[in-house]
Amino acid sequence: MALEFPSDAWVKALCEELNRSNSYRAAAKKWEGDIIFVIEKGGTMDGDRFLYMDLWHGECRGAFELGTLAEKKDAAFTLGAPLATWQELIGGRLDPIKAIIGRKVALTGPMTKILKAPKAALELVKSAGQLETRYPV
Repeated sequence: MALEFPSDAWVKALCEELNRSNSYRAAAKKWEGDIIFVIEKGGTMDGDRFLYMDLWHGECRGAFELGTLAEKKDAAFTLGAPLATWQELIGGRLDPIKAIIGRKVALTGPMTKILKAPKAALELVKSAGQLETRYPV
């Protein structure tokens, strides 16, 4: 059964997928930092949505949908993009590092830390692509 993106159920399923992935665990073993994903309104979404993930040394320690961005304003990173860009990323048609460098995805947080962990970013997106996902139309 497909999970709706973005949603609390979807980000929790991604957290579980990351915790099952030996490839992600190995690639992210030095990664420390939580992330808020900002999905800008699009399709039938009438407003922006916010997904939070607590990522620590190759493990997802928790994930949930936020009601507002202010709920976790102390997150190490915020990544924001339109819904269509997230679809490209999750679908494997857009490289996450190139998307950040090319400013298709807005980053708040230290770019150097992201650039030091490209394999972790790729494995996270690869894991997201493993989920059966339904997008707002």
